[in-house]
Amino acid sequence: MTTTVRARRTRLVTIGAIALLAVSVGCSLLVGARSVAPAVVWDALTAFDPTIADHVVIVTQRIPRTAVGLMAGAALAVAGTLMQGLTRNPLADPGLLGINAGASVAVLVAISVFGIAQPSGFVWFAFAGAGVAAVVVALIGTRGPDGDNPAKLALTGAAVTAGLIAVTTFMLTTSAATLDVYRYWQVGGLTTRGLDTVAVVALPVLVGTVIALSSARGLDLLSLGSDTAAGLGQNVARTRTLGIVATVLLCGGATALAGPIVFVGLLVPHVLRALVGGGHGVLFALSIPVGGSLLLTADVLGRVIALPGEVQAGIVVAFVGAPALIALVLRGRRVAL
Repeated sequence: MTTTVRARRTRLVTIGAIALLAVSVGCSLLVGARSVAPAVVWDALTAFDPTIADHVVIVTQRIPRTAVGLMAGAALAVAGTLMQGLTRNPLADPGLLGINAGASVAVLVAISVFGIAQPSGFVWFAFAGAGVAAVVVALIGTRGPDGDNPAKLALTGAAVTAGLIAVTTFMLTTSAATLDVYRYWQVGGLTTRGLDTVAVVALPVLVGTVIALSSARGLDLLSLGSDTAAGLGQNVARTRTLGIVATVLLCGGATALAGPIVFVGLLVPHVLRALVGGGHGVLFALSIPVGGSLLLTADVLGRVIALPGEVQAGIVVAFVGAPALIALVLRGRRVAL
């Protein structure tokens, strides 16, 4: 693909991503168990009247769900792009560092030890658990003479994740009450988080995004190999450390907001890389609207496919993401990192 063709395609994909984001936000505000007319949504946003039921639904339910979906989806997509670049592994996702598993154990501790039953109370526990797990993986995976080997980091993450999953299973099988509270968080969804939770994690997610964007050039060089990157003047250890910090902030925030949602961080980088190439600056920029749109679209579909009930967004993403990823694999296109 020539530079001109790639630039033209990148512009088209950018326009498409922005349009998709606008459509998904609009649908998130308009669509639900009871559809609301666009004029009513506009009135609720500009002249809120607490005596009008539709206004209350939009302001207290759909706006928070939309904000949670946008932030969590964007954070997961950027974190997935970052992890695939750091490890040079196209199968890497935000859970590679044990982040989801660490957050899950911390949430279980919050439920079983401290008696916290509301998702808004899980936020800092999920964040802390994600951070501790990632630090443990990073410390173990970067030790020794081959500490710069991405495969070692991936294997360490898999081992720590397996251990944490065993702890999670043990805690769930010994307490039915804990399981009842935990299962609603575990499936991943946007329904029980409010704008107060979004405000709590907004700064960490923003900082993680800025770090990721600033690491784009380093990741481009790292894709050539650690030795080549070092020879070109890149501080490989610093790039990896910043990448891990950004991943913890991004995925920890997303997990605290929406639970351990899978496939967003794995699928979005693959789709974008097939469309615009492997430049991390462009990938990060496009991951933000595409990731947010994907999770919001999944949430909207979950509202209407099982009326009068709802299907959580995490389940819908898994159903959509699995065949989409398989289709990408079967296409046989070479994906360069």
